[in-house]
Amino acid sequence: MSISNYAENKLLETLSNTAFSVANTYIKLHTGDPGEAGTNNAATEATRKVVSWSAASSGSMATSGTAEWTNVSSTETYTHWSLWDASTSGNCLWTGALSSSAAVTAGDTFQITTLTLSLD
Repeated sequence: MSISNYAENKLLETLSNTAFSVANTYIKLHTGDPGEAGTNNAATEATRKVVSWSAASSGSMATSGTAEWTNVSSTETYTHWSLWDASTSGNCLWTGALSSSAAVTAGDTFQITTLTLSLD
């Protein structure tokens, strides 16, 4: 799991009293490592889904709901995700691997029920 350079810089800037907040976060699926910018190996199912979060505790926080893609458009295997500050375009905030790869067939529904971000 990796926080993006963009998010690292924004968090560091808070030390000099520069505010940083994100109204909503969106998760995108990938068929391989998306890289720190979140632009590599995008899944054909490219719709980003909004996710909400529980309160952070002990250096981690988890999603508080389920992100769901219904009737996926292509048969492929999802292995990674990226987190964005916009439903399209925007800035990549974080990337990571799914806990296990997920092979889907066109027409399937795919869900991410828990996504936990941790700072180490």
